[in-house]
Amino acid sequence: MFRLVFYEAVKTFLKKRTYLGFLIVGVIVPIVEVAMKVEGGRFIQAATRTLRQDFIFVGSLFNGWYVSYWMMQSLWVHIPLLITFVAGDQLAGEATSGTYRLILTRPVTRTKIFFSKYIVTLIYSIVFVLFLAILSIGLALILLGKGNLLVFDRGILILPAADVAYRFCAAYIFATWSIVTIASIAFFFSSFVENAIGPIVATMGLLVVFLILVVLPVEAFEPIRPYLFAQHMNLWQHAFRDPIAWDEIGRGIAVLGSYSAAAVGASWWIFTRKDILS
Repeated sequence: MFRLVFYEAVKTFLKKRTYLGFLIVGVIVPIVEVAMKVEGGRFIQAATRTLRQDFIFVGSLFNGWYVSYWMMQSLWVHIPLLITFVAGDQLAGEATSGTYRLILTRPVTRTKIFFSKYIVTLIYSIVFVLFLAILSIGLALILLGKGNLLVFDRGILILPAADVAYRFCAAYIFATWSIVTIASIAFFFSSFVENAIGPIVATMGLLVVFLILVVLPVEAFEPIRPYLFAQHMNLWQHAFRDPIAWDEIGRGIAVLGSYSAAAVGASWWIFTRKDILS
């Protein structure tokens, strides 16, 4: 099994599209963070102008932690799309390149082949999120230093500098769980189509539909919202609330995990019964 995972990883990381997401993040993050350093935090001053009339702010709230939080909040809408570039290609790419017959006639079970591809998908997702975390946080701290974290969420919250690092660690762990769900859904769509574009469009289309159901102010959708994975895609934001709502985090982890398990189970069922002559 280890050898299968190794070979699938080599195949995945030799493809140019695998690095497209890394390239986009590697270009966008430095440009935005350098621009924010040049900006000098004038938008924070504008946002807290009213508060400064009643409170005294000691030190600068515009620092590397704030920029890292802002980057995470801004980019997380686009990260699912970048993940589907690889997750949606794992199985559909074999059909596109005409290698399905070759890989399924090897003296290993389809189940092992399937899970080796899914494990590589998980590895890619984790590595991608880790790359985003290291680049955005590391560069921001180098450019702007540390300090307290100002969070605009359900009001204004200032987190002390001593607590910020572990909150970012928790946030990226929760974010990885959300991304794994997106990768699993893309992997599912990849199992029964023959073009890698299909899983990308299908996954993002499903995400958009669910997001509309989540944000649309219609009471008829209220009973089903807690069971939509889009409702919990912002699971990472709970790490920056005080107190941390661990019960909500638990529900979100359970819902996202259920979608991932269902997607992988359905993908396995389809893949193990796929006609290699088709």
